[in-house]
Amino acid sequence: MKHIPTLFCILFSLISFTQTDPKIYDIIDAVSEERLRNDVKTLADFGTRHTLSDTLSNTRGIGAARRWIKSQFDNISKDCDNCLEVFFQKDLVEKGTNQRIVKDVMVVNVVAIQRGTKYPNRYIIMSGDIDSRVSDPTDFTSDSPGANDNATGMAGAIEAARVLSKYKFESSIVYLGLSGEEQGLFGGQGMARYAKENNWEIIGVLNNDMIGNIEGVDGVIDNRTFRIFSEPITTDETDPEKLARQARARRFYGGEVDGISRQLARYVYKTTKTYMPEMNPMMVYRLDRFGRGGHHRPFNDVGFAGIRIMEAHENYTQQHQDIRTENGIAYGDTFEHVNFPYCKKLTAVNAITMASLASAPPAPKNVGIGGIVEASAKLKWDKVEGAKGYKIYWRDTTSPTWDHSRFVENVTEFTLDGIVIDNFFFGVASVGENGHESVVVFPNTIIR
Repeated sequence: MKHIPTLFCILFSLISFTQTDPKIYDIIDAVSEERLRNDVKTLADFGTRHTLSDTLSNTRGIGAARRWIKSQFDNISKDCDNCLEVFFQKDLVEKGTNQRIVKDVMVVNVVAIQRGTKYPNRYIIMSGDIDSRVSDPTDFTSDSPGANDNATGMAGAIEAARVLSKYKFESSIVYLGLSGEEQGLFGGQGMARYAKENNWEIIGVLNNDMIGNIEGVDGVIDNRTFRIFSEPITTDETDPEKLARQARARRFYGGEVDGISRQLARYVYKTTKTYMPEMNPMMVYRLDRFGRGGHHRPFNDVGFAGIRIMEAHENYTQQHQDIRTENGIAYGDTFEHVNFPYCKKLTAVNAITMASLASAPPAPKNVGIGGIVEASAKLKWDKVEGAKGYKIYWRDTTSPTWDHSRFVENVTEFTLDGIVIDNFFFGVASVGENGHESVVVFPNTIIR
């Protein structure tokens, strides 16, 4: 009988880290379809939000749009006792920088920061694009409502701020409106530089670009599936010698599909399957759509984790098109084509991912692995302040997701007996007292 209390403690420990957080369900329920609809309508009604469009009018052009976005973040901040730091971040892009910059333009981003209570310099970012375009990327006067591309992503970031500002989180959350996407990802470049210059520790960037269409040009209708684009390896490519060392290590130890952006994509996948099992997250193993790019790329380019979240089925008649009707087809990215129940779902996916990450302790910085020519895998990692314990994950080398795990407590090294290192990939995440986990860290050192 004397062993019963010990057994109970073990069982309680295991159960406590498999339960879900009721707060996350409340966040899902709080996302408002009506508010998303109203915000997309307002953004579309600015006529055009082209990066080079009017900045003086209060009713038309990108200037009016960005001022309105800032006013929404300001209002949200007032409602949460000034919990958001709201400001413009801007950079001058000169005429001729590329073929789409036909005049000097100030590329202005709108930033709203909800400071973390424990880790104020750790940031999880949700971005949407402010700007829009028609068929000719240099046409900055024609009507370009950009309802789906990308008023939906921008409205999603505003709505996430409304919902999450009601809570406190350990890490900071940034709600971000980026400009200049259609002209060459200039807003993301400027914001990534700003983050670097200010020594931000970025957990990850969730770039939302087109989250409101469910009917593809191929006729497929699907209101549950969405894509998560992530590049395999994200690293600051300014050190050729370091890159060469990393390439040699991947050849012998693996990791070619386990960069920090890929781990962030897996985190979104897992969080969605846990709290929104009706959704079908589809991880796509490339930076973006074939030959194309999005506003997470500038963050990837300087070594930050970043992914793109977007609809699974695109309709190209409504993307980058002059508004017109040809052969019975209505071309143009207009308000009536947006599916708001779907937009609500993808906004919720972002909100719960950010809430989970911002509630978790930092990930271990260093994870070592050993077990060559042994019948077990050994892992060792740095102790993380605020971690209740750690989750060791492993998966088949051909599996896209972390399929097996073991929670451990009060240790920073562990041996998985009977798990042959040759047959699996491994990683470690830290777990907080509240059960929330960091992203998984792929081993970055070898235990000899």
